[in-house]
Amino acid sequence: MLHIGEAIQELMKRQGKNSTWLAQALCCDRTNVYNIYRRSSLDTLLLRRISKVLHHDFFADLSEDLQKEK
Repeated sequence: MLHIGEAIQELMKRQGKNSTWLAQALCCDRTNVYNIYRRSSLDTLLLRRISKVLHHDFFADLSEDLQKEK
């Protein structure tokens, strides 16, 4: 099962972005970003916001992971 927080953190590393950048983009505190990294699931609205700021469809990643489980 895809750990969404780890997937977000990995994509950010590949894009050369840091937690401070994401916190500013989401208008939240950096500690909230660290909490996101630890979570295996996220609210869909939050995931949509993160997908938009990172220009990546995490919903597609989750769907692909679901297909692999069949």
